[in-house]
Amino acid sequence: MGRGRVVLKRIENKINRQVTFSKRRSGLLKKAHEISVLCDAEVALIIFSSKGKLYEFATENGMDKILDRYERYAYAENVLASAEQDPQANWCHEYRKLKAKVEAIQKCQRHLSGEDLDSLNVKELQNLEGQLEVSLKHIRSRKSQLMHDSISDLLRKGVDVYMQCIGVEVFLKCVFLP
Repeated sequence: MGRGRVVLKRIENKINRQVTFSKRRSGLLKKAHEISVLCDAEVALIIFSSKGKLYEFATENGMDKILDRYERYAYAENVLASAEQDPQANWCHEYRKLKAKVEAIQKCQRHLSGEDLDSLNVKELQNLEGQLEVSLKHIRSRKSQLMHDSISDLLRKGVDVYMQCIGVEVFLKCVFLP
């Protein structure tokens, strides 16, 4: 026996609303994965909860590449459609495009600082770990270079002070010895 039709309206009970969101989000993510596997389609799915938490799914090409492809497609279509419209529409589109890029950069920055990692899958976490390891190698290399330079400067100053002391000592011996 089938279920009755669900009336589509906001669920007033906060707990029931959260449970329904969680179940439907999982189902939607599962369907996105299924269509990508079964139909060899590129899929990007973005979900924001009512509290602003991000959930996402992307096929192997990754969210950034799919969104870039979407932006190019949408931009080309928009340029063709709005060729005769006022230039302010293009500025609005450009603003939305730049705003999306800023949000993507901020999200990447949060990931690099260890925040909002719940939405990442294992492959994305491994890529992030690789990026961090490369960055850490660069940081350690730069730190070692600075420390080496600092030690070299201190040695040079030490030699200069030593030479000055020897010069003073030789001068004193010459002056006070008969």
